Amino acid sequence: MTKISCADAARNWGMSARNICTLCAGGKIPGAEKIDGKWTLPADARRPEDNRVKSGRYTKSRDRQALPLPIGVSDFRKAQEEYYYVDKTLFIKEFLDRKPHVSLFTRPRRFGKTLNMDMVRVFFEKTDSDTSIYFRDKKIWKCGKRYTRYQGQYPVIFLSFKDVKYDTWDETYQKIQDLIQTEFSRHSELRTSDALADYEKEYIGRIVTNKADYVDVSSALLHLSRMLAEHHGKNAIIIVDEYDTPIQEGFARDYYDSIVSFMRNFFSSGLKDNPYLEYGFLTGILRIAQESIFSGLNNLDINTVLDPEYSQYFGFTREEVLELLSAYRAEDKYQELTEWYDGYRFGDTDIFNPWSVISYISKGCTPRAYWINTGRNEILDEIIKNASSETMEKLSRILQGESIVTHLHMDTIYPSLRANPSYIYSFLLVAGYLKLHSSPVPSNDSYIGEVSIPNKEIRSVYKAEILNHLYKTGAVSESSAEKITEALYLHRADRLKNAFQEYLLKTISFYDASTEGFFHGFLAGVLSLMDDEYRISSNRESGKGRYDLCLIPRTRQLPGIILELKYQSGLKQNQLEALAEDALSQINEKQYATDLTNAGVDTIIKYGIAFSGKDVHVVSM
Repeated sequence: MTKISCADAARNWGMSARNICTLCAGGKIPGAEKIDGKWTLPADARRPEDNRVKSGRYTKSRDRQALPLPIGVSDFRKAQEEYYYVDKTLFIKEFLDRKPHVSLFTRPRRFGKTLNMDMVRVFFEKTDSDTSIYFRDKKIWKCGKRYTRYQGQYPVIFLSFKDVKYDTWDETYQKIQDLIQTEFSRHSELRTSDALADYEKEYIGRIVTNKADYVDVSSALLHLSRMLAEHHGKNAIIIVDEYDTPIQEGFARDYYDSIVSFMRNFFSSGLKDNPYLEYGFLTGILRIAQESIFSGLNNLDINTVLDPEYSQYFGFTREEVLELLSAYRAEDKYQELTEWYDGYRFGDTDIFNPWSVISYISKGCTPRAYWINTGRNEILDEIIKNASSETMEKLSRILQGESIVTHLHMDTIYPSLRANPSYIYSFLLVAGYLKLHSSPVPSNDSYIGEVSIPNKEIRSVYKAEILNHLYKTGAVSESSAEKITEALYLHRADRLKNAFQEYLLKTISFYDASTEGFFHGFLAGVLSLMDDEYRISSNRESGKGRYDLCLIPRTRQLPGIILELKYQSGLKQNQLEALAEDALSQINEKQYATDLTNAGVDTIIKYGIAFSGKDVHVVSM
């Protein structure tokens, strides 16, 4: 018996292939069978009259449950044909209502940018086949001819830089060349087009045979859009997905100037004053400062995590998550899923991390940090690597669930991460490591907003990255960190002194920077090891002053712990011991234990810690 694919049946019946796969899974098409993971059906199969099971027990949720979840799937046609697809096609409607010439969308990684851009490509791109079948059962099609008339009408250039992650500029440039070469080859109709001149075809030949020079490659967007417009009689749409991935890699691996110089020429020629451009789309994590990449690009419409426009189309909304849980019969897991993967706010919309949500459901609703394994966390690693003691202290506060108020800069460049500590929180916000509590207040060229960790998943990411950095840089060994926390638990001042002494003797490079502030930041990072048992509070008012560090137990069985730190250079042993006693006395004199006592903590351990150079002394009571 001759078999056909779901895509073939879709063209014959005027339905989407995804719906037909669903009918096959629901037993509605006799003779349908799954071969190598794909449904096939008899060539003479008839279209069912409707989408219901004869027993009457069929529900939409059961239908969609038969489909796998699209983990790592960024191909729109495949996602909506073969997987559970969350319909984001109204993104196209909102875009057509606004019609900006060039749009930049900044969102964290793994929040659906690539899938959305491929959806845009499939919707607008003019092809030999009828691609409307992928949209006829979607929300955009219900909006009428005002929007559907744009479907399949334009030549499209699509480049995704999401995998351009290399150690050197030469490797990066070669990969970009390969992507451009592939895109030119995809438009093979140009090689034989009567609308193009011989020199234009020669240019295409240089690109596809990898013989193009730097100038050829950097002006590829302009030339390809012009030739597509000449051939098709319509201006081109340009889509560049994850444009800033190679820029981030360049910053982390010391070829930042080279990649920025290339991108400036690349985007300027293709998106600035290009008469052959109909619309342009860019996505990324960060808005690179205009003078750095988008110099003179005054037609750029920028949409960040602060803007209400398009806010519901990147990530999952609450309603989409509830429907998803219902489809997989996991409605009772909503609270747990919320604690782990909710907490983001884009514009005026509460958003869940889509990657983590579908990973959680596909793994039998097992909560863990799925997002941390989707790529290298260069931004967070770079922040921690260059963190001052003040920054480490604030990161420790954030890790404990506190919020901080800070300036937020949506228009920045990567080097500002090292030059201006206040930019750190802007990076963390746009990269998905922080959430906004409410709409930020404009302040000159920035905003002022309150930020904190969004959920349990990101809390675990912070903890892992901060401790990994401390271990990796030699700021503290894992054994030293364990000795410090064990001594605190056991109320052993002698062991705590020895653990600190071991740390200081092994970290000569950190000795020059050993001030009270540095030591405070280091200790706050180490204490994050104990955050399952304690809430670590730093520099907070209690009694008649501000203590350095306080460990507030999460259960009544554990003691409360207060640490007061003192630093002074050039001290002799007896002077160092006296300074430690002063620190301990200060805890009592200033009544730092007041908050612990008011919280009903029965046992309170107090530590006075003094250090001078590589020497340390600890006393307790």
